[in-house]
Amino acid sequence: MPSNEIVVSVVIPTYNEEEAIGVVLDDVTRACETLECGWEILVINDGSTDRTCAICETYPHVRIVSHRRNLGNGAARTTGIKSAKGQYVVMIDADATYPADEIPRLVKELESCDMVIGAREREMGTLKWLRSAAKEFIRALASYLTETRIPDLNSGLRAMKRDLVPQFFGILPTTHSWVSTITMAFLSSGYEVRWVPIAYYKRIGRSTFDPIGDTYNYISLVIRTMMYFNPLRMFLPVIMALFAVGVGKMIYDIFTYNFHFAPSTVILMLTVFQLTAVGLLADLIVRRTKG
Repeated sequence: MPSNEIVVSVVIPTYNEEEAIGVVLDDVTRACETLECGWEILVINDGSTDRTCAICETYPHVRIVSHRRNLGNGAARTTGIKSAKGQYVVMIDADATYPADEIPRLVKELESCDMVIGAREREMGTLKWLRSAAKEFIRALASYLTETRIPDLNSGLRAMKRDLVPQFFGILPTTHSWVSTITMAFLSSGYEVRWVPIAYYKRIGRSTFDPIGDTYNYISLVIRTMMYFNPLRMFLPVIMALFAVGVGKMIYDIFTYNFHFAPSTVILMLTVFQLTAVGLLADLIVRRTKG
């Protein structure tokens, strides 16, 4: 059983997971019992309409925080951070896809860094072909924007230092993109993030993943997060590409129209100057805000 002084809070966001939640709670409990510090298991019931909450109530050592209605997976994770008592927060999904026995390893690793993420060895979700392609593209984009090799951007098994998270509440979404956003926020703020390889299993029950909506949210939030932390990383490639096209068009106009520039060339170069100004202004705002 957990001791009075809680060091580790295991947060399990859940919505209509009656088929899997019992298995997950059993696995998490066994993992926590091997910890050499105080711990708690915190289930965030995100407005479930099935027996999820009733099943959780049969575990006397599990603390339950419920939303009156479904607010989203990200909202449940934020509630978990706010409700956790431990200095370390471990998050694990409620669908039995992640190995709970890795929790002690993540907690141990967290002693020397700020966030530890379980990097999945393979994709096992629904619509595997679509999810794999979409996640690979988003992961590559995030790696470029953060200048960090990211093995797994949106893993549902991770541990982090709780006191570092509240500063990002203003940009954390209420959707599945929460995990991607917090990863990029930590990296962009200079915190040390590590990845450890983990197994990944087929989920129990039905997935709530929306292939179109969630993929769009992932991409938009990756871009939005980088605009918040490092906007020039977004603007510079576009500016350089347009500038190169503009210079090429100017050279073409010089030889074709005898130093008379076509309206399209002028508009293109003006666009380059405008984007440069906006990018520099955005970077200045970010630097002043951080300062």
